[in-house]
Amino acid sequence: MTLLALGINHRTASIAVREQVAFTPAQLDHALMELRALPQISEAAVLSTCNRTELYCVTDAAGEKAVLDWLSRFHQLKVDELAHCAYHYLDNEAVRHLMRVAVGLDSMVLGEPQILGQLKEAYQQAREAQGLGSELERLFQHTFAVAKQVRTETGIGKNPVSVAYAAVSMASRIFDDFGRSKALLIGAGETIELVARHLHEAGVRKLTVANRTRERAEQVSAPLGGTAITLPEIPAALEEADIVISSTASPLPILGKGMVERALKKRRHRPVFMVDIAVPRDIEPEVGDLADVFLYTVDDLEEVIQENRRHRQVAADQAESLIEHGVSGWQHERRIRHGGELIRGYRRHGESLRDTARDQALERLARGEDPTKVVERLAHQLANRLMHQPTQTLRDAASQEDHALLEAAPRLLMPPKPAFEKPSTSTANRQKDDTPA
Repeated sequence: MTLLALGINHRTASIAVREQVAFTPAQLDHALMELRALPQISEAAVLSTCNRTELYCVTDAAGEKAVLDWLSRFHQLKVDELAHCAYHYLDNEAVRHLMRVAVGLDSMVLGEPQILGQLKEAYQQAREAQGLGSELERLFQHTFAVAKQVRTETGIGKNPVSVAYAAVSMASRIFDDFGRSKALLIGAGETIELVARHLHEAGVRKLTVANRTRERAEQVSAPLGGTAITLPEIPAALEEADIVISSTASPLPILGKGMVERALKKRRHRPVFMVDIAVPRDIEPEVGDLADVFLYTVDDLEEVIQENRRHRQVAADQAESLIEHGVSGWQHERRIRHGGELIRGYRRHGESLRDTARDQALERLARGEDPTKVVERLAHQLANRLMHQPTQTLRDAASQEDHALLEAAPRLLMPPKPAFEKPSTSTANRQKDDTPA
């Protein structure tokens, strides 16, 4: 079986494609069930964020095509269109890619910490959906251990650099005095929680958090002295907001052009800075056509993010080195596991031959056959059955000039030669008799 990582991310696909391929939380259980049911797939997990959708699978040789075809069917996309922006990694490269994703080396913001939490959620969901077997279970656990080591031993996560931080950094370039600005945050997930903290640290004191449930909005806003509202209350809050940052899992836009136009009239066309971090988008793209709106998406944050990458590059180099050790450790563990499986299979084969020969011998004894002949027949049959397959394999190897197998065969099949031969009893006695008195 092959370990496969297949997906798209912010480097290979536009936001328009990424939002079509993204899985909503409501879709994930069904998607995992469908993916796991493919004949080529024995294990599967799905990671879907605003910047990437990736499938991690244990497959047979035809698994890559089967997974790509399934992904295109699930999202009703042309497979050629998806293949154009998709990437795939196999076995050790897949392990390396997963570890790089886990520590933020493959993120838009180098070293951003949110991805590790998102990966742990993907692992937990796959586990609950019975998508994980021993291979992916061990891989994720090993990856989490490497990610913890990277966070502990490098400075890659010390600075608050993320998409949320980049959005706030961009807003600070537009507003000279954050203390006088009012912010409306839509959503109450981890990203919005980070945005709220960054805005508060930057001096924004008038924060409103809008969410589907008021209780969750209060959990985000209350520690920062903000206000919690529900989604239907957004139009009124929009009239007061100078900064609007949105990140929800809604499949449809929350802010439309008409709603924003009405708010701008009430604001007497005072400008509004908006950042749409969500995939699919929360703010209709047409909102960006309005004269008094500065609308940015996650793709527009690239310039700010590039500045942050330079500050983390040294730590990233250290992280890459730790990941290489992690991949080597994974390879070593996998070889040991596969060796153990081979040994167990070989022993089961030998025990099966033994049991068959024993049962046949017991039947002959029960029929009253000569015990000596039964034992001799048992020994002869068991030896022949144990040696048959290795003998045939060696003949084939010799005819095909498989020198590697022929060289390894003595170590596997022949007992090791002792360092010195112990003299026989008769030789020892002769030596003793020849010794002069």
